[in-house]
Amino acid sequence: MADDRKRDELSIAGFPAWPLVTALLFLAASLTPSMIPRGWLVQGALSGMLAGLGYMIGRLLLLVWRSLGLTKLPGRLAWLILDAALLGALAVVALALWQQGVWQDDVRIRMDMPPAEEARTLRILGLALAVFLVLMLFGLGVQKLFDLARFRLDRVMPRGAANVLGFILVVLGMFFVTRDGLIDHFVTAMDESYEAAQQLFDPEQPAPADPMKTGSDASLVSWGATGRPGRNFIAQGVDAARISAFTGRPAKEPIRVYVGRAQDDDPEVRARIALAELIRQGAFDRRILIVASPTGTGWLDPGSFDAVEMMNDGDTATVAVQYSFMQSPLALIFETRSGLDQASALIRVMHDYWRDLPEATRPKFYIHGLSLGAWSSMYGVDAFRMVNDPIDGAFWAGPPFPSDMWNRATQNRDEGSPEILPVLDNGETVRFVSHFTSLDRDYSPWRRMRVIFLQYSTDAIVFYDPASTWRPSDWMREERAPDISPDFRFIPVVTQFQMAMDMAIAMSVPGGHGHAYYLADYVRPWAEITQPPNWSEAESARLVAFCDAEVQEGCAAR
Repeated sequence: MADDRKRDELSIAGFPAWPLVTALLFLAASLTPSMIPRGWLVQGALSGMLAGLGYMIGRLLLLVWRSLGLTKLPGRLAWLILDAALLGALAVVALALWQQGVWQDDVRIRMDMPPAEEARTLRILGLALAVFLVLMLFGLGVQKLFDLARFRLDRVMPRGAANVLGFILVVLGMFFVTRDGLIDHFVTAMDESYEAAQQLFDPEQPAPADPMKTGSDASLVSWGATGRPGRNFIAQGVDAARISAFTGRPAKEPIRVYVGRAQDDDPEVRARIALAELIRQGAFDRRILIVASPTGTGWLDPGSFDAVEMMNDGDTATVAVQYSFMQSPLALIFETRSGLDQASALIRVMHDYWRDLPEATRPKFYIHGLSLGAWSSMYGVDAFRMVNDPIDGAFWAGPPFPSDMWNRATQNRDEGSPEILPVLDNGETVRFVSHFTSLDRDYSPWRRMRVIFLQYSTDAIVFYDPASTWRPSDWMREERAPDISPDFRFIPVVTQFQMAMDMAIAMSVPGGHGHAYYLADYVRPWAEITQPPNWSEAESARLVAFCDAEVQEGCAAR
């Protein structure tokens, strides 16, 4: 009787057999390439998680099959089909394991990275198995809790009601446990951020002696509250002497204003302090005004600002305000409003003051941000407030996929232009650029405002699509960019997890790929947007070479 029951349920070692088939297929699919090359540790963890997910999906499909009361095949035929399916799945896994090194090396070569480490296959398989078993044990624990709940309830109510209520109780219990766990992690992260903040406030660099510098004794901004990212931004930028050494022309000392998160709790107050400091330093007499939004920790990519200051002979003023101490992913989750509120306040305060200045003498007004800074500064642009006095342009690098303005521009692209590098209204106001293309294509002439999005084709933070769980994004169906493997194929559910992992490791690749934006790709967009006098493409190429040579002195983004 027991043998008949085993044959009827098609189980292996006590586990339903068909879900093991789906687990093996998901394991094989996880080994296919995506945007970012994966080391054995990342690949093993991803493969184990997807194998566990495949097993769970198999269990759900089996449950649906049984619930629908579909006809069962005779035992012998069912086992023959199962044996064939298992052998086929094992063959697919073996083929994927043999091929995964080739796939990963192809991606790495496209990014000028060395080949993958040897003996990675066994490591991947071992770690994947360990992760899968941990997930299985967790699933068994949840199953035991459900059985315990429904059997207890079965004593006092009908079985159907007991099953439903037992399921609800287990789900609610897991929710509260997970919620408490998340809170614990949040508290831990806050503690770590607080400790990091204390280090930020330890002034390793002395305050500037020049009274016209931010943080000096004459400044309205506290040097002690500026934080390490702000102090580095103020103290380590290019000066007039270095600019002149490059251009051979007289240069001004660039103005940089940075207000730290600790300056005041109110984002509006911090924005107004920044404005007052700009006025004190004479920023509105400069040719260029850049309102920048930093990343979560308050970091600003130095290569971007060094480049725009050098090409404009230092006739620039840049202002930024810190809104968080956390790394960008934590800031995005736990302090979403902080970045949006700060960017909105800063842009509004600056624009309100700037628009009342004489149009003939006021500086050109530009907005800039990288990654989370791009997302928040896009949010801070209020088209209705600016309709009568629009800004002169914006330069956004690595815009995260939730960015509304970027999404609208991408979705409204000209027919036939690719999602990974769109063309909107033939480039009259908005242009997209990447590391493998230039701004020299046959666009229509610029209108008054100039907006450029810099986005790398392998940046999952830009191109992640929640809907790719069930359907491919447009760029997955289009001609591939040079650094994306031709073997990258959309696989329902699996691609979603691969892209999520790509986001997590997007900074693990050389500059020019993933989310690692760097100097060479900042120079030409800034030149196109700000239109420096006496500037040429040859000067742009020379600036890239100059800053590469000076990388140890801070004239590079990475």
